[in-house]
Amino acid sequence: MRAVVVHEQGGPEVMKFEERGTPEPKQGEARVRLEASGVNYFDIRQRSGDFKVTALPIILGTEGAGVVEAVGPNTDVVRPGQRVGWIMQQGSYATHAIVPADRLIPLPQSADGKLAASVLMQGLTAHSLGTTVYPIRSGDTVLIHSVAGGLGGILCEIAHLRGARVIGTVTRADKAKAAREVGADEVVVRADEDFAAAAKRLTGGKGVDAVFDGMGKETFDQGFGALKPLGTFVLFGQASGAIHDLNTHVLQQGGGRYLTRSTVTNHIADRAEMLRRSDELFGWIKAGKVHVRIERTYPLDQVALAHEQLSSRSTAGKLLLEIA
Repeated sequence: MRAVVVHEQGGPEVMKFEERGTPEPKQGEARVRLEASGVNYFDIRQRSGDFKVTALPIILGTEGAGVVEAVGPNTDVVRPGQRVGWIMQQGSYATHAIVPADRLIPLPQSADGKLAASVLMQGLTAHSLGTTVYPIRSGDTVLIHSVAGGLGGILCEIAHLRGARVIGTVTRADKAKAAREVGADEVVVRADEDFAAAAKRLTGGKGVDAVFDGMGKETFDQGFGALKPLGTFVLFGQASGAIHDLNTHVLQQGGGRYLTRSTVTNHIADRAEMLRRSDELFGWIKAGKVHVRIERTYPLDQVALAHEQLSSRSTAGKLLLEIA
């Protein structure tokens, strides 16, 4: 097998291609021959040192899809030849991966490996955010940062499925068109306008019911100003860096605000729950209610370019490594 390995954290140059023996699955595991791997900000954080990896070296990548080649002894959750996808399991920047069998999601016939690798991480995250963390209701107005991106676009569509109005933000004016194409009802360019003031203006001074923020540092403080009294701030990432320590007294200001920090892992810990969410997600995609937006694909040996372009925030959809 070939894999992208990090022995020390740093810039894109620390990613090394290595030939390794193809591993055999143990009990409860499956070996998957990858077709595609998603590229996301967590990969960059692991590589750069923003996220402290406890044990190096590691194979990068936490989301992928492919075909089961072999399963370990007494493992019957999946079978050889089955097409599967997964998220939040280390090692997808490779031609082969060992994955716990109960973390694999069997793919419907309507979903190929590229589609699954492009939608499972963002799609399951958006599903948990919009249906559980803050169950979006008909008549709500919600603010979604980076709405032109893969996760933001899916969350925007889920919000519309649930009857809400979406105010979407983008970093630059050249992303406004993409934001409108994913269905944002209003688009705010953060480089040109205070998004909290814009949210109040667009809601007649009331503020939004919920803010969905995967950016972190650069949007966190201002986000509270966009909320209506007793509105909910959903923090689910830190693409722009970690937030500062928070004085919780700020939550009682502005009429009161709720704050939660969410991660998709907590909402798919149970296999039945993971499959329920993925089944609903793939059903929405098949019905044309949720759309998959692949911005670019790269061969495995161009992973450094993929990291550079994702870091530049110049992309509007999902970036994939095509491995098959």
